[in-house]
Amino acid sequence: MLKKTFNKIYDTDIGYSFFNSKIAVISTTILFIILLCSVFAGVVSPYNPFDPASVSLMDAFTPPSWSEGGSSSFILGTDQQGRDMFSTIIYGSRISLIVGFASILFAMILGVFLGVTAGYIGGKYEIVVMRITDVQLTIPSILMALLVNGIAKSFVSQSMHSDMAIYVLIFAIGISEWPQFARVSRASTLVEKNKEYVSASRIIGLSNILIMFKHILPNILRPLLVIATIGLALAIITESTLSFLGVGVPPTTPSLGTLIRFGNSFLFSGEWWITFFPAIFLIVLALSINLLGDWMRDALNPKLKIR
Repeated sequence: MLKKTFNKIYDTDIGYSFFNSKIAVISTTILFIILLCSVFAGVVSPYNPFDPASVSLMDAFTPPSWSEGGSSSFILGTDQQGRDMFSTIIYGSRISLIVGFASILFAMILGVFLGVTAGYIGGKYEIVVMRITDVQLTIPSILMALLVNGIAKSFVSQSMHSDMAIYVLIFAIGISEWPQFARVSRASTLVEKNKEYVSASRIIGLSNILIMFKHILPNILRPLLVIATIGLALAIITESTLSFLGVGVPPTTPSLGTLIRFGNSFLFSGEWWITFFPAIFLIVLALSINLLGDWMRDALNPKLKIR
């Protein structure tokens, strides 16, 4: 059964391209392992960094197990609070992935809706949407995220902001990434709406909503999926950057950005592992997603010969 399913997948153009691309297979494998570990962090990680009972300040600044003074109980050492680095990286990757996936999903929904409707409806509505898109594209994502985070802080109390930090972060990153989806979906919609199947849909009396989101949208998903994949890596890096700057998740939450931020304070005092391992993990995660996105860009391009 599995062999039959594998053969069916392999016989497709996408499957053939994937299994014959070492970069795609390796990056997908690494990404799958990271996703699996982050989802089942409670099972994979030896310690729970959120549980005060499993953390002892006496274990703080323990070097990796292979270094002098290291302990076999802490493979990658511990941080300044005595938390196991391996466990905090796994839990931190889960937070970074949640923020990344949620923010890109939000950006994609908002951008695709505005782009498809602007391309199909046209007129003044299209002009307004595209001018807003052009203006926002001139503002760097980090600056937009900082602006949204600052506005949120001014309207809610500090304790409430800490509770809502992840949601504010998702909104801040998502609202800065939607223009890319809007521009691509609008350009693709302009091409698709003049094709015969759209004219036939109008003739038989289908509503504009059905035409846009049931007929046009499925035909423009390929470039949007590529943008979403590459945008996921950028969203994760943005989350880590904001957390490193101190405006992301609360300091008590072990995300990759906060780990690098606190580890940076001890980098020149000899405790290099606190910032080194989270930084390497972040690089591997972002690189795997980018390589997978590059493969998808080529594999989903109908103009390129796959075989």
